[in-house]
Amino acid sequence: MESRIRALDGHTVNQIAAGEVVERPSSVVKELVENSLDAGATRIEVHVEQAGRSLIRVVDNGIGMSPIDAKLAFERHATSKIQSVDDLQALHSLGFRGEAVPSIASVSRMTLKTATEDGPRTVIASEGGQLRELRPESGPKGTEFTVEDLFFNTPARLKFLKSDTTELGQMVDVVGRYAMAYPDVSFLLTHNGQEAIRTTGDGDTLNAIAEVWGRDLARALAEVRTELGGLHVTGFISPPHVTKPNRSYQTVFVNGRPVRTRTLTTALDVAYRDITPERRYPVLFLKIEIDPDLVDVNVSPTKTEVKFQREGAAFEALRIAIKQSLLEHGMMPSVRAVSDTNEAIRQSEAAMAQAWAPTLLQAPLPASGAVADLGLVMATDDPFVTAPSINTSRFPFADLLRGLKVIGQAMNTYIVAETERGIVLIDQHVAHERILYEYLCGLKRSSLVEKQPLLVPLQLTLDKRAAILIRDRLDELEAVGFDLEPFGGESYVVRAVPAAVRSRDPLRILRDMIDELVESSVARRLVPTREQIWITTSCKLAVKAGDPLGMAEMERLIVDLAETENPYLCPHGRPITLTFTNDELLRRFKRT
Repeated sequence: MESRIRALDGHTVNQIAAGEVVERPSSVVKELVENSLDAGATRIEVHVEQAGRSLIRVVDNGIGMSPIDAKLAFERHATSKIQSVDDLQALHSLGFRGEAVPSIASVSRMTLKTATEDGPRTVIASEGGQLRELRPESGPKGTEFTVEDLFFNTPARLKFLKSDTTELGQMVDVVGRYAMAYPDVSFLLTHNGQEAIRTTGDGDTLNAIAEVWGRDLARALAEVRTELGGLHVTGFISPPHVTKPNRSYQTVFVNGRPVRTRTLTTALDVAYRDITPERRYPVLFLKIEIDPDLVDVNVSPTKTEVKFQREGAAFEALRIAIKQSLLEHGMMPSVRAVSDTNEAIRQSEAAMAQAWAPTLLQAPLPASGAVADLGLVMATDDPFVTAPSINTSRFPFADLLRGLKVIGQAMNTYIVAETERGIVLIDQHVAHERILYEYLCGLKRSSLVEKQPLLVPLQLTLDKRAAILIRDRLDELEAVGFDLEPFGGESYVVRAVPAAVRSRDPLRILRDMIDELVESSVARRLVPTREQIWITTSCKLAVKAGDPLGMAEMERLIVDLAETENPYLCPHGRPITLTFTNDELLRRFKRT
């Protein structure tokens, strides 16, 4: 019988490979730039015309290729990067598949000019993968790839390209990322003869970031330098108030390779959770170095995905590195910084409209002494007593306490204090909310809320939706101090409540919490998470705007706030403090 299975011809194989490797002009730029970096180039130029449709030229001053190697470069799976499968376990190069050049050549008109020394250069031309060697010509050491008429022989793929602006943006993004990751290499990108990116290659990463993302943004970044669990993490991250509406300003390199993985993305989100506004993303540029044996880069033809041998360790290392950097470099935001945060929140207001945003002032206002009711230890009766000392190596924000003197309370809502930095305004509700939240989620100790058993249990009746939703969250509610038991149908028996609410109506507070969790779940179509319960509980138990506080209570609140890991924002993303620095006050009153 005649066989129905046939081996594909080389041209068809290359066309298939091109579909995996060459998706758009930026894919060509990425592959050729990686080859230049692997060749040890210290200067790379990328010149494109018509967003890469008509011309892409990549020129470098790397080691170049001999005439024999130049011809082999067009052979599929011919590479100088590896020799056997064992080499895949210890990759130190960006390229290794040997697919890029033949794949690009199969869908374009390509010309290669290369030499290992200044002088005669090997010149090879290809049209749709058909090679022909041209006469040598004189030129410098290095390699020059010219790609013209991309996808000329695959018009269907050409139709899938986006607008020139979109395609150019992709190429700017690719070159910019490599320029920041390799600051000792000088990069130049031009489009239709106009300069788009130029870096000096002086070896300073922050300078490279400034040259790509702008100096104003670079000035706001904090350095990251951590080694944990075999991962060495370096780079720069933004403070909580510097955010963008998408992830385009988030770049992660693993062993010199730009990657996007669910593990790393989740770690970034978790590290910044609760300190950036909803649907806003921090700016970051991070480089992760890890033993090549512990990471698999042979996952996809585009080499943008990796798999860690220990995903959990990679997740924790990145999360802790970011948290540690925020603690080391963080400080109370100034008026201007908080203004930037508020502007970011306003810009994302439409996106946040459907997100969970509890009503902060629903619960009844307690009498004076609400802070004391929550079990906070009072300071001495002297309102201006020196605040207790704190281990500042663990809590870098504790410098808030230096020279602390509580002046008083404004509108029964804002604490006014003087420190060595200047005048500080603190929103008492959101400050206490942050303190309680960190206790509940275990950043302080295993549990904050002390339960108060009820002599006479209370009955709570909910609507069907709320009853069903809360049924699987009784453990989380118990963890924050509410002891509930099903009592048939939509009813529950409340046998204990947080001791902090003994002066208030516990059923009303519990109903408010459940209502907000239900509304959040309906809006986002999610079951309420433990974190949502923590946030809602901390909001409901915190002192309110309008609660009068004594001097000792206000001082204790500031001390506890200084011990938190994030005195920037409350769990909802609202600012906690405003600092009017001494310099700012002098400037505003025209004293300087």
